[in-house]
Amino acid sequence: MTTTEWITDIALILVVFRQLREGRLDLKTFLIPLGIVAYVAHTYLDSVPTGGNDLILVGALMGAGAVLGIAGGVYTRVRTAGEHILIKAGAVSAILWVLGMGARMGFQLWTEHGGADDVARFSLAHHITSDQAWVAAFVLMALTEVVTRLATIFVRSRMLTAGQPAPASNRVAVRP
Repeated sequence: MTTTEWITDIALILVVFRQLREGRLDLKTFLIPLGIVAYVAHTYLDSVPTGGNDLILVGALMGAGAVLGIAGGVYTRVRTAGEHILIKAGAVSAILWVLGMGARMGFQLWTEHGGADDVARFSLAHHITSDQAWVAAFVLMALTEVVTRLATIFVRSRMLTAGQPAPASNRVAVRP
């Protein structure tokens, strides 16, 4: 793994630790993880191979990413405090996040240190056409996990504030 790959992988894992301490739900909550996975996707996702069973591999890992992301969003505490929405990742959310992001990093380390032949045999036996299929599958898994987790948190925050009156600073005065 290159230094850049180590940095991006560790940064993705550390994102959730930032949320172990309760903090305000703000634009940074969304932009930091989205920025990291956008960089990873731009850097490593050249194409999504469609030959053989490549799309099945991609779909399976994206499905795993979606399950981990939604569950991580569900196990993130979302509450209001005055006019602010606060979030705090719970232990389950953190474990799921590290599991998903760590799996990608672990797979990459394993293939670089002796697992490449096993992956090649598996790929051949299951009609996966190239290593780019694996790259695409794991990058899209990470992207899906990030997007679904953030979407779940966003939806939960909107549901939390749906029935509340607008803050006084946002109200429009109507005069007869």
